[in-house]
Amino acid sequence: MLLSACSKITMANYHKLSSGMTRSEVVAILGEPTESSAGSLLGLEGEVAKWEEGKLRINATFVNQKLAMHSLERPELASRE
Repeated sequence: MLLSACSKITMANYHKLSSGMTRSEVVAILGEPTESSAGSLLGLEGEVAKWEEGKLRINATFVNQKLAMHSLERPELASRE
């Protein structure tokens, strides 16, 4: 119970994210990602990262270290549909 109270993976922190933020700014809010994969092609660097804690999952896509897209998933809601 104590760990979930200290988690950075929250709805409130998700709402602090905005496109154009640097990867460092996102990590300052959410901590290091649970999973990530990265690659580069023709001078563009890309990374897809995921933060997961309990019933929340935050996904982010970075292009050249800038947040391009992000989404929030709540798996328990998807399983009810």
